[in-house]
Amino acid sequence: MILERLQKLVDACFEKGVSEGKWSSAAAGKYSVEVPKREGQGDYSTNMAMVMAGIEKKNPREIAGLLLELLSEDDTIIEKLEIAGPGFVNIFLKTEVWQDVLYSTLADSENFGKSDIGKGKNVMVEFVSANPTGPLSIGHGRQAILGDAIARLLEATGHSVYREYYFNDAGRQMRVLGESTRARYLEIQGKPFQFPEDGYQGEYIKDIAQSLLDEKGDKLVTHEDVLPFTEKAVEVIFSDISSTLKRMGIEFDNYYNEHSLYDEGHIDSVVQELRDKGLVYEKDDAVWFKTTEFGHEQDRVIIKKTGEPTYRLPDIAYHREKFRRNFDWMIDIFGSDHIATVPDVMAGLEALGYDPSRVTVVLHQFVTLTRNGKQVKMSTRKATFVTVDELLDMVGTDVARFYFMMRKADSQLEFDLDLATSEEKENPVYYVQYGHARLCSIMRRAKDMGMKTISAADAELSLLKEPEEIQLLKRIASFPAAIESAALDLAPHRAIFFLMELAGDWHSYYNKHKVIDPENVPQAVTDARLCLVMALQQVFKNGLGILGLTAPEKM
Repeated sequence: MILERLQKLVDACFEKGVSEGKWSSAAAGKYSVEVPKREGQGDYSTNMAMVMAGIEKKNPREIAGLLLELLSEDDTIIEKLEIAGPGFVNIFLKTEVWQDVLYSTLADSENFGKSDIGKGKNVMVEFVSANPTGPLSIGHGRQAILGDAIARLLEATGHSVYREYYFNDAGRQMRVLGESTRARYLEIQGKPFQFPEDGYQGEYIKDIAQSLLDEKGDKLVTHEDVLPFTEKAVEVIFSDISSTLKRMGIEFDNYYNEHSLYDEGHIDSVVQELRDKGLVYEKDDAVWFKTTEFGHEQDRVIIKKTGEPTYRLPDIAYHREKFRRNFDWMIDIFGSDHIATVPDVMAGLEALGYDPSRVTVVLHQFVTLTRNGKQVKMSTRKATFVTVDELLDMVGTDVARFYFMMRKADSQLEFDLDLATSEEKENPVYYVQYGHARLCSIMRRAKDMGMKTISAADAELSLLKEPEEIQLLKRIASFPAAIESAALDLAPHRAIFFLMELAGDWHSYYNKHKVIDPENVPQAVTDARLCLVMALQQVFKNGLGILGLTAPEKM
């Protein structure tokens, strides 16, 4: 990457300054080389002088002048240098540096943009983990796509990724699910029934009850154990969830069953270990965890007076098992409704002697669907909420995936159905995918005209000198860094923004310049521009592919 190359050059100048006594080595690793936020401030800029000034107690512009002298000795990639503001050194690169980016783009092909920065680090990404009590809601859909995109980005940057779904098949909600199913089973047969006060109301419960009646007849009418009803409901609902996930292109390496935490004694052992450490006590017939010992305002109940654990206890036990499986980094994707329990789970891990900093929690906000500026109330046939399948039926998988990734996880997402289904440039999905299709159209035309595409090595890339061409080359060069940033910061929206900006640059170029125009564009220029087109094709395809999106060749 160009940024890496420049970083090494700046680092070398820093070390030379140290060896020549211009400054000490105290600032090593504390400065940065970044793309400036405003145009005209260089291709890159470094804050090294200001960082060193604070350490050396010197004037930052004076230090910037010394750095500029050292950087000026390089004539391979630097065109111009300037000192700006309080001491930034702005770096302008030679045009050929940007033109040369086509070599690596086309040579790396489908691997361009990928890296090994993860160095095989073992990462578990836990996501979806929806209770098997109903179909996936659009909130779960956002989490599913967010988790899958994060996993894909981490894989693209050399991490070893393990995807897990925590299958919450124990506890009170499972009992309520079974009681709801039994009530509907009795209702269908005209028998007396009592529906649970907080039971599951969706029509899908009646469907499950009917299927149970078809299989068993009235044999379960007098059955007091709720287990057969729960098991049937979980079987049907999880089959539905699996089908929806498959439809979105999402697969898991493992489904971790919550009941195993009870069956294998992990719940009891966590309580005992906390008890041995003097961190639990009984009060009001409940068992409390001393979270105040870890900076919290109040202690938390982990076992209710009924004997049932609160959500915190199995979550602590589950995360302990994650640590025992030796993952280097554990990532949890949760809805924002988990915000209150996360600190308690982290306190539990710390109490058990584990490092909670190895766990990163990404909380996402909810989703609202709108049409004509109003919130959409969709069918409640399957549930009392909008399901992912209903959304996919309306907009398709690519659009749903794109929109779910388009905003920061902690931002509320308003899903505009009118915009999502339009074929206009205002629709970002269409705008990006059409960018790739347009590139494919140009390559087809070149082939139909009998043109032979030549390699970057044989093309006169110096002919790519229009401002819009340089901008496209700079955008291509920034692709690997954009993917690394999106991966390491668990921020898929950054990769989406990159693609949208790339599409904007490309469509603007297309509307101003011809790639193929035998009467007005010399063949040598066309050859160079076709290399640019092929590189853009590759970047669009790679970027969309990493995020689990398709790159259509025709639209």
